[in-house]
Amino acid sequence: MGLKVLMLAWEYPPRLVGGLARVVYAISKELASQGCEVHVVTADHPGTPEYIFEEGVHVHRVKNQTGPDGNEALTVDFINWISRLNFGILQHAIKLHQQSPFDVVHAHDWLVADAAWTMKSFGVPVVSTIHATEFGRNRGSLASQTSKVIDQVEWRLIQESAQVIVNSRHMLAEVKNHFGTPAEKVEIIPNGIDADRFKCQTSEEQLRAKHGIGDGPVTLFVGRLVEEKGIQVLLDAAPRILEQHPDATFVIAGSGYYQSALEQKASALGIAGSVRFFGHADDTALSELYTMADAVAVPSLYEPFGIVALEGMAAGVPTVTSDTGGLMDIIDHLNNGLTTYAGNPESVAWGLLQVLNNQEVAARIGKQGRAHVIEHYSWQTISSRTLALYQRAVEEE
Repeated sequence: MGLKVLMLAWEYPPRLVGGLARVVYAISKELASQGCEVHVVTADHPGTPEYIFEEGVHVHRVKNQTGPDGNEALTVDFINWISRLNFGILQHAIKLHQQSPFDVVHAHDWLVADAAWTMKSFGVPVVSTIHATEFGRNRGSLASQTSKVIDQVEWRLIQESAQVIVNSRHMLAEVKNHFGTPAEKVEIIPNGIDADRFKCQTSEEQLRAKHGIGDGPVTLFVGRLVEEKGIQVLLDAAPRILEQHPDATFVIAGSGYYQSALEQKASALGIAGSVRFFGHADDTALSELYTMADAVAVPSLYEPFGIVALEGMAAGVPTVTSDTGGLMDIIDHLNNGLTTYAGNPESVAWGLLQVLNNQEVAARIGKQGRAHVIEHYSWQTISSRTLALYQRAVEEE
């Protein structure tokens, strides 16, 4: 019999705020297929049952804790909601543990830290994945009291953890240097991806007609509309691309507090007619968008890993990223993707024009990007490494 795993995450499908929900879903499903008994305890979501057993995973949702969507700027109300959510998660987790003890707790980020380290007092070792840090998100500044509190919660979660997972060399350095974490306590296990998730049976021509997009090149951004994702840099790069491709369209798929500022910026730049704010895109919509895209832009200013880069590559679309964080672990410049300077619109425009102006280059990079994802980022490989880490944590306890 495999390990009994308590998986704690503030988001889980169909609640999709960032990339974390997809990671927890995929790894939980794969761990279950490898013989683990996996229980996910997460926030409530409209229209979902309090308990469901799906794809081999026990999913428990804390009722009356739907909360905000997480795309707004951090507020006191959000922090208070996280505290209430942790209390609800902990109550449910203790009840499950008393019925049949867990072997290990896997906590995803500071948002479930309180519940995780309290479960440790029941003798259950904690493994934590640090997907990002407050220090990194704010590019080395902890100016507000809220940021300082989150930073302290992250530090304690790492201290209380038997093992810590990060998803890139960049995050390894951040966790070691900022929190003083011993190297032997931290392991790099990248996020994975289902390489066939975005296959679409509808033709590009039909999809462009459906979404009202003309024949010109499409550059796609997918992600939360927050400042750190660098969408403003992409908009600053757009006029340079429109000089050579007046019929180009820039599709921005996602939601977040930064949207109105981005819309105002597009208007001020005189490019509003070439920019489509698509809103949140589910998997079906994403598969359609990737099918239409001629390039995927990932212009992040801070990116601990870069799951969207993997998505673009898996879909066979040439992917242009910035030279920051975990993106540097994924992209082999001019082979499986292109790397540009973070925060530099001229560089982003250069990278996108490399693929928009040369179909042979675009096809080669798209093909090699997909091959790279298939070889290195399968969920089966990632979950096997995670399971080995669980077993080490249990043995050391």
